[in-house]
Amino acid sequence: MPSDVSSSCHGGGHKKPRSKILPQITRSFSIRSIPYNFVNVYSIQTVCDILVEMGIDPDEILERAGTDMQMLDAAETVSFAMLGRLTALAADQARCAHFGLLVGQRTTLASLGLLGTLMRHSETVGDALQALATHHDLLNRGAMIELAVDGAVATVSYAPYEPETEGVALHCERAVAALTNALRSLCGATWDPDEVLLPRLAPPDSAPYTGFFRAPVRFAQEFAALVFPARLLRRSIEGANPLIRASVERRIRQFESIVPSDVSDEVRRSVRSRIVQKRIEKDQVAQALAIHQRTLGRRLKAEGTTFRCIANQTRLGIAKQLLADTKMGLAQISSVLEFSEPAAFTHAFRRWTGMTPSAWRKEQWAK
Repeated sequence: MPSDVSSSCHGGGHKKPRSKILPQITRSFSIRSIPYNFVNVYSIQTVCDILVEMGIDPDEILERAGTDMQMLDAAETVSFAMLGRLTALAADQARCAHFGLLVGQRTTLASLGLLGTLMRHSETVGDALQALATHHDLLNRGAMIELAVDGAVATVSYAPYEPETEGVALHCERAVAALTNALRSLCGATWDPDEVLLPRLAPPDSAPYTGFFRAPVRFAQEFAALVFPARLLRRSIEGANPLIRASVERRIRQFESIVPSDVSDEVRRSVRSRIVQKRIEKDQVAQALAIHQRTLGRRLKAEGTTFRCIANQTRLGIAKQLLADTKMGLAQISSVLEFSEPAAFTHAFRRWTGMTPSAWRKEQWAK
């Protein structure tokens, strides 16, 4: 769905972009292994396109983010951190607090390549969302998507593995906007969620968010998600072709069967999911991975890490993101991370960083 650039978003100066047409760095998503914490290059081109439309030359911002168009033209993936940094720099240069939203609005099923095709030809909306959650690594290995149902309510959430990454709030709003577009492609352009959750401070102007989502938007939440009636998951997708679906599924699974397994990555995904669900126990993670606890410990040791290390890194990342991007109190953050009390959270955070959570937050907000 095309985005309407708000009149409140404009460049810091009136420097005109170069007259030559930017090389197209987007390609159809090929079936290749994406390294951990990397994403497909597609979103970079979208960021650059929006900057050009705003009258801003993206070259300088790309350089400040640590890359350039020539490098990107030869790449299929970029680091999750670099995309976040670029988006944050672009938002600052454009003076546009909702820049991530603008990027996400341009995502279509076609831009998701084979995975988009699989979603388009899934039997039901629930099948399509489950396919996205299951095969999201084809597009993005910096975050996970999870579908959950609680009675009559369903949520589809987006959770970065390293939430303290620069620009992570923009990452999250980009992803939730992209999910909204995907659901509107499957359900019709008039579809709206019941509620939108975003883990960021409320912007000065929330109108771009309510205008796009056409639903209540809750800022300063624990994670990014769309909330909608669970009955939607049973809706059939009009025009879905089971032959196309089966063909695409075979291609995706053939690829996934030859990608080397990474136990640390799988544990990181499982821990991240269980923190969202407030259930983080080694035995539960081992059970989810169909691995005995001792076997899990040996495999992680062989990869140079431990379950405790991964769990603590994930908890610290979430703590930093919630402290920096929300106004949640220490007691609430402590509960999210499953500490017995705020004092235990403060003690752990000081051990991890050398600072108390309050002091760390104050330092971040002063930047």
